Order: sequence, then C-alpha cells, then structure tokens
Amino acid sequence: MSYYLYTHQYYNVDMEAYMGLLYKTEYPNMKIEDIHQKVFTELNEKRPGMFESDLSHEETAKGENTYYKTISENPKIFEEELQLFSVKPFYNFTNLLFFKAGFEASTSTFLISILSYVLILGFIFLFLSKILKNHSLAIFLTFLFSIFKPLLESARHASPDTLSCLLLLVSFYFFLVKRSFFFATFFSMLCILTRPEYFIFYSFLYALIFIKRKNFNIKNHELAFSFLYLFLSFGLVQYFNQISWSVLFMNQFTKVQLYPISNPDHFNFHEYLGYIKSKLLFEFNSSYFLLLLIFVVIIVYHKFPQIKKNRMPYLFFGVIYLSFFIRFLVFPTLVNRMMIGFYLLTILSLIYIQSSKEDLFKKLS
Repeated sequence: MSYYLYTHQYYNVDMEAYMGLLYKTEYPNMKIEDIHQKVFTELNEKRPGMFESDLSHEETAKGENTYYKTISENPKIFEEELQLFSVKPFYNFTNLLFFKAGFEASTSTFLISILSYVLILGFIFLFLSKILKNHSLAIFLTFLFSIFKPLLESARHASPDTLSCLLLLVSFYFFLVKRSFFFATFFSMLCILTRPEYFIFYSFLYALIFIKRKNFNIKNHELAFSFLYLFLSFGLVQYFNQISWSVLFMNQFTKVQLYPISNPDHFNFHEYLGYIKSKLLFEFNSSYFLLLLIFVVIIVYHKFPQIKKNRMPYLFFGVIYLSFFIRFLVFPTLVNRMMIGFYLLTILSLIYIQSSKEDLFKKLS
C-alpha cells in the first residue's frame, strides 16, 4: 500500500505552500519571484491544470474557487500565503530533511506522510499482538486499519495529519506502556509542533493526569515541568505566527484573505456564530465521532457499570470528545484525515478495554 501511495501521489492544494517554505528555508536569499516560479513550474509538470479556477462547487469562503489560480499568478500573494503554513514547524522540518537528501520539493512534502502511515500500522500491529495474543487476528485487523479511509486520506496528502497522529500514539505508548514521562513529554511536544491544536487535547489530558497523579506515581513538579514544556512548544509557534486566529478563520470559512498579513479583513463575530450554527450538525454527522460514541458508551458501560467507582475511562473519553469539540469551535471543520489521531486513539482504547486482561483503567480509578 505504501508503494502504491508513493507511485500514485495525490497532489493536493496547500502543497505549494509547503514547497515554498522549503525553498525559502534552504535558500534564504532567493527572491520570492524565483521561489514562486520554481514551485508552480514543478507542480504544473506533475499535475497540469492543478491551479485552474474551480467553479464546480459552491464556495464556503468567498473567493476560494479562484484563490489558487490567483496565487499561482501573483508572487506577493503567494508569499503571504506561506505564513499560514509556517505554524507547523516540525512537519516543515521533516520535509526539509527529505529535501536536503535530494528529493524534489513536491516529493519531500508527502514522504513523511507515507512513512508515518507505515509506522502507524507497525505500531498498531505490535499493540494488537500484545493485547489480543493472536498474531493472525492482529494481522487481519491491521490490514483493516490500513484501508481505513481517514488514515488512507491522510497518507495521500502533503499535510501534517499522519505525522501528528504517529507522534500522539507514540507519546501515549511511552506514558502508559514504558512509563517514561520524559519521552512522553518529548513526543507530545513534537506532536504540538506538528499540529498546534493538539495542545487543547494535551491540556485536558494533563488536567486528568493531575487528578489521578498518585495512581500514575507522578510528582507534582514533574507534571508541572512537563506541561510547561508543552505550553512553551505551543507558545513558540504562536510567538512566530504572524497571522491571528480571526484572520485564519475568515480565510477558511468566510472570505479568502489574499493579503492576510498586510491587509486582512475585519473579523465579524456574528458571521462566526452563524457559521458555527450552520455547520455543527453537518460536520459531526459527516465524521466518525457519533458512530464511535455509540461503541464507547456500550463498551465502557459494559465494563464499568459502576460509574462512581470507575470514573477514569469515562473521564478519558470525555477528554477526547471535549477536545475535538473545542477544536471545532476554534476551527469549525471535522475533516476526517485531520481527526485521525482522535479516531485511532479512541478505537485502540476500546480494543484495550474490551480485550486486555490487565484492567489499566480500573487500576487508575
């Protein structure tokens, strides 16, 4: 599957921005006009017509159907677009490593997605083998995970979705299995530096860990310093971010910001509320969260019917659902490939609860 993904790459929009950041980082003295020409020349060779105006669907944000054609023709607009994608420094860093290794700029932006996809499947197989004690069943379930649509979509895209999912799972592995709070913190930081919105989830998770810190055998100062590092990781991204949340929201959902730095539009709170109301049910019904919630309720209640004595699993899944809901309020879309970390964490946790003989949640309650 990974070979197929490599040889049948999907050249998604936004790739041009990540490519531009590669050239800008590797060749800091290169003029934006030259970067613009290199990026769009390469992409037009790979996928002709990629940046033509798309009038086939109704616009979500005013101007989005002609946006990519505009940036393909205007280096100044392209330069300001790059700032929208500089807030994922670790993903951009991994792209740079591939670029320095000799890969083309376009190839460098999606190789980490394919590699992360392979590592996620390897991680899932090892996890299932240990929990289920049945290698044949673990192989079969891993195959099903490999064709899970959100995971495949994320692996096809030049985006930080798959990498951030991998880092999320690895951070949990070191915390729960290896009991290494240091490495758990390290990979959590990388996850936030890959997709900053995961800071929402980690914040609630750390609050839960604080409540149950005695069960985890974690000292207060260790927890405080760990969270401080996560906060600094998030703060570092925001410090160098030149574009406010309100401008980013408008660019995606109300009106495309051709000049998000030099000439952004004014934020309209009523438009924000109107968009949230119009998309709330649609986005949740388009995602897997409601379906997974059914299984969460059935399995968790079956295993832990006495809620007062076994609060930990309820709180844990509550943290997951509260996190993505708040994320929705900040960035009101639940594109499945962006939610893959939450999906896999929920599914694997349910498998653990249902199949493991060592009742970790009961120990922590």
